[in-house]
Amino acid sequence: MSPMRGSASTTEEWRHLRLSHADGVTTVTLDRPDKLNALTFGAYADLRDLLPELARDGRTRALVLGGEGRGFCSGGDVDEIIGATLEMGAGELLDFTRMTGQVVRALRECPFPVVAAIHGIAAGAGSVLALASDFRVVERSARFAFLFTRVGLSGADMGAAYLLPRVVGLGHATRLLMLGEPVGSEEAQRIGLVSELTEDGRAGEAAAALAKRLAEGPALAYAQTKALLTAELDMPLGAAIEMDAATQALLMTSADYAEFHAAFTGKRPPKWEGR
Repeated sequence: MSPMRGSASTTEEWRHLRLSHADGVTTVTLDRPDKLNALTFGAYADLRDLLPELARDGRTRALVLGGEGRGFCSGGDVDEIIGATLEMGAGELLDFTRMTGQVVRALRECPFPVVAAIHGIAAGAGSVLALASDFRVVERSARFAFLFTRVGLSGADMGAAYLLPRVVGLGHATRLLMLGEPVGSEEAQRIGLVSELTEDGRAGEAAAALAKRLAEGPALAYAQTKALLTAELDMPLGAAIEMDAATQALLMTSADYAEFHAAFTGKRPPKWEGR
């Protein structure tokens, strides 16, 4: 790990997630299949801490986020989170809700693309994890449900009211966040929530293939594209154009930019190094 990225030691074992890494692709699997991968306090904390650690480590060029068993993620665990929060004071509750939001910030701010492999249900917080990912590879039988109002809470949870209108438009976002009704894969694709639709049983395979393609590409260019997509959401046009100009000038000094020219003139595929 580069000393410029941080001095914290690498976590050897994550208690609430399953990890694997190969050829620049890190696969993170939510692993509570008996509970439809319902999230606990520990799972939220692990996701919050894992993503910055992967960014510091520098080996991850793309990440696949999936769930074990019959579904992607059914949201927060009813007993371990909803039941527990009823006994908390305001300070503890704010610590918890800020932690859940930090997971979404980590997904949006990590310098590598995140591909969510969606099968079964992505509900509540699970639907927001999918929303915050850069790509959503979705099986035909899968469905999304932004359930927050159905448990008596605001639909604006974990940044959903910020992100969802920017993905599907204000009208669709209002309906999904207000009513909390399940949305099937075909409707989700129609309104722009699906990046790639696959047959049942193939989301993991298709997500891995997309992640491999991304990992083999120009990682620095992808990182800057992701950063600007997020940063420019609320910028006026003039500021966004200036940021684009500064970023392109910076990337024109990169090894990957020079490599493209060498590969083009040499009539060979480029060998991207991500620097």
